[in-house]
Amino acid sequence: MAHTEMTVADLIDLLSGCDRSAPVRQAMNPFFPMAHRLAQVVQSVDETGRTVVYLAEGPDEDTQFGHLPPEVAVALAWQGPAQAPPRRPRRRADGQ
Repeated sequence: MAHTEMTVADLIDLLSGCDRSAPVRQAMNPFFPMAHRLAQVVQSVDETGRTVVYLAEGPDEDTQFGHLPPEVAVALAWQGPAQAPPRRPRRRADGQ
């Protein structure tokens, strides 16, 4: 099965339904999900001569915001929905 890559047109289509004033962040590393601020768009050519566009985080120290919100990690299928453990009845002071 061939892997299809997202194109610039696909990205524009996906972004067209979003709030235009919302900041753009990048979700990184599904095993330790973190949120990063996007700061650069760079167009280059890969080793096969194909044009590729890279979205990159900024060079500033605060470019990483911290952990990705759990609902985003779940939506990306990087984590399963967390459920609270079942509650057990509390023991009373008299041992019951």
